[in-house]
Amino acid sequence: METILRVTREHAFDYPIVWAADFASLAGHIADLHLSCAKVCVVTDSHVEKLYAESLLSALPEDIHADLFVFPAGEEQKNLDTVNELYYFLIEKKYSRKDILVALGGGVVGDLTGYAAATYLRGIDFIQVPTTLLAQVDSSVGGKTGVDFRQFKNMIGAFHQPRMVYMNMSTLSTLDDVLFSCGMGEVLKTGLIRNAALYRWLDEQRSAIMERRPETLAYMIRECCKVKSGVVERDPKEQGERAILNLGHTIGHAVEKLKDFSLPHGHCVGVGTVAAAWLSVQRGLLEQKDLAWIEEMNRIYGLPNRVEELSAEKVLEATKLDKKAANGRVRFILLDRIGNAVIDDTVTDEEILAAIRYIGDRDSSACAGTRRK
Repeated sequence: METILRVTREHAFDYPIVWAADFASLAGHIADLHLSCAKVCVVTDSHVEKLYAESLLSALPEDIHADLFVFPAGEEQKNLDTVNELYYFLIEKKYSRKDILVALGGGVVGDLTGYAAATYLRGIDFIQVPTTLLAQVDSSVGGKTGVDFRQFKNMIGAFHQPRMVYMNMSTLSTLDDVLFSCGMGEVLKTGLIRNAALYRWLDEQRSAIMERRPETLAYMIRECCKVKSGVVERDPKEQGERAILNLGHTIGHAVEKLKDFSLPHGHCVGVGTVAAAWLSVQRGLLEQKDLAWIEEMNRIYGLPNRVEELSAEKVLEATKLDKKAANGRVRFILLDRIGNAVIDDTVTDEEILAAIRYIGDRDSSACAGTRRK
């Protein structure tokens, strides 16, 4: 099963993404990085610790001293308080600039560890070991790191590329159905923005994917990483094209905040994607049958197409607080066909409100929009 994909940009970064059946080859791949570290700090949460910490620690090179830092599981722990505790741990253990961090876990662990690595001693190396589908297809690749600040998601962060991403595919066998569907939210998004063939394949292979056949999942994740790594290589710091990776996230993040993170991130992306697709139909960019297909795919993979008990006006207000908003105007990602996303800075508040109402109340007359040519 082991395969490798390189993410590279001349004079900026160059690192491998490794797919493996277990942790057996981890030490060898770390050796290939030619690091000069004496210590490794494995950062994980209280849930993943019980599942994989021991096996990962035993797979590290024998000549490197290893420490384990564990914080309570949950999105609510992705904050500066947890980062401060990690800083203090590293200082007490006398970690230097030559030492490294290893992020073992899902997106919360990866984002938080990456941010700590970016800022501790003005930057040290880290390795991503993602254990969830969402982290494997999205957050572990690309160098975006960060933490939430109060009710604002990922408001504090840094671009800091990992030295390696190591994916132990066996970790997907322990995901519950909700976490698996969360990952599928990002998988579907990836096909929609840049790979129509992948999106069709996801439809055709629905049974094998839901049965979690290892080779099928490995192919799916590699295809997603190819899309994301290509975008990251061309636009590492989101000056242009990289913004398309945020399809579904503008409204999705707002819903996530207003639901106090009780609705999982991948589900929020799924429902946000429906809103973006509906707005694309109203703009005359996408056909109605494509919107129906997107909603069907969400249902197949356990993602919501609507969210209840939210004020459309409050969701709109929350979108204005998103870190990607500029001068009070929301940058929106739309679809002009399945497999191609476009960036639009002209979406009005009225259009966004209509899209929010569409995912909140299908029977409301407020869902009706004016189709643009």
